[in-house]
Parts: sequence; structure tokens; C-alpha cells
Amino acid sequence: MTAQTQYDLGADDLALVLALVRAGSLNGAAERLKVDASTAFRALQRLERGLKQPLFERSRTGCLPLDLARTLAEQAEAVETALEAARSAAQQPPQSLAGSVRLTTTDTLLHGLIAPALRDFQKGHPQLTFELHAGNELASLTRRDADIAVRATRRPPPHLVGRQLGPLRVALYTARDSAVRDWADVEAGRAAWVAPDDALPDHPTVLWRRRRFPKAVPAWRANSILTVMELIALGCGVGLLPMFLAHGRADLRPLSDALDECQTELWLLAHPESRHQRRVSAVYAHLAQALVLA
Repeated sequence: MTAQTQYDLGADDLALVLALVRAGSLNGAAERLKVDASTAFRALQRLERGLKQPLFERSRTGCLPLDLARTLAEQAEAVETALEAARSAAQQPPQSLAGSVRLTTTDTLLHGLIAPALRDFQKGHPQLTFELHAGNELASLTRRDADIAVRATRRPPPHLVGRQLGPLRVALYTARDSAVRDWADVEAGRAAWVAPDDALPDHPTVLWRRRRFPKAVPAWRANSILTVMELIALGCGVGLLPMFLAHGRADLRPLSDALDECQTELWLLAHPESRHQRRVSAVYAHLAQALVLA
């Protein structure tokens, strides 16, 4: 009896699955792959027939990846990272990188993740310089005023190339020596709040608090999550913080586990026309490995 022939997955198949997972729709995936939507749909049909199982749950709102699609997307991201590193190594003979790389992110991600990741990398390439922009908008990358962006978002702009690095989890914190003992004190209204309401009105932590504690009015408002953290550590009140930022701070005490409703994703993004520059692709590949979150 002849064994059944298995479907031979190719690079194009992985690229299709990854584009669909990232975009969440056939139209978005087609735009990323620079094909029309009907071509992307036919390719998905061929792939699912070949694998003899569906990869996505399709509806009017988009494409929801099933378990196999998520697994294939993870493998595709690993291939993508390896290709970025290979392109960087192949473009020129081995030598120290030189020139400037412009990076845009938020102050939270800059100080909590990016600067530590780039510090030793820059020491290995002393001719490489970084121009860092800390802000909450992506306009600078869109206009190509920056080469790389690192952002916390659930849906990155479709015209940018990037990869998801992992979840950004959030919990409720207070100062280590705070009189607020536990969650029950917060529920009972015995805690002042510190929050970035005016600066980030649509931030997931702000939206969550307004739903969960609609009568709570922050006693302290700040224009950055870093400042919110320092005010909480000072004993000004309780507030929601990214767990990676609060980790290791002896002056902070968690009042909750990770809050799923506040979770976002960490994305590494680049403009398609600048990411193949040697210095940009090298920094991009380094960050893709150094910033992966569990």
C-alpha cells in the first residue's frame, strides 16, 4: 500500500499564514503580500486543502487563527528573523556597523526594554549612533523620520513591516509600604488612583479602570507611564503598570495578577523601504531576538 503523500509546506505558505495572523483579514494580508484579495483567498484554500484542515475561522469581521495557524506563524517569524540576520551579514563584508539608526517608541518601552537591549550592542559597534524619539504616535515612522518603531498595540498599521514579540501584561500596584493592603481596600475605595488619563485617554489601563471603577477619580494624573510608576512608588496611590517595568522594583508591591483585559502586544515595526539598509536590518534583527517576551 502506498503511503499518503503529505503536503509540502513552502516559504510562500508560511508568508501567507503570517500575513493573515498579523492582519486579521484577507484584505489586510493581501496588502501586506502585495497581491489582490482573490489571490490570497485562493492560496489559503489551496493550503487548507493540502493540509486537510482549516487554519482560520473566517467571518465577516476577519480571520481568527486556529492552533495550527498560530504554530505556523511562530515558525514563519523565526524564518523572518533568520532572513533579516542573513541579509545583514551578506550585504557587506564583516565589519563594524556605522551610521545612525532612528528609533521611535514610548518612554516606558525605551527605558524598560530598548535601552538595555541596545547598550551592549552599541558597545560592539562604536561607530553606530542612535536617534531616539519617545512619543505615543507612529507618525514619525510613517513619514520615514524614523527607521524602526517599537510599540504596544493590538493592531499595528498594515503599511509597516513588523513582527509581534510577545504579550505586554499589566497588573495593579501600590507602594511597598502603602497602607493599602489588598484588592479589597481598592474595591472599598480606600485607595487614591494614579493614572495617565489626560495624556492617554484610550490607553487600555485607563479604559479598564473606568469600566471596573467608574466612580474613581485619579488624585494624580501624569503624561507618561514612567511617571505614573514613580508616583505609585512614592506612595501617592495605586495604579496599573506593565509588569516588565515594575519587575525587580523593591519599592512596589503588586495587588493583582496579570489583568487580561489590559494586555496588549509588543510589536517591532519598520518601514519597508528602510529595513534592508545594513545598519537598520542589523538593529532590527538584534531587537527581534532581545525583546522577545514570554
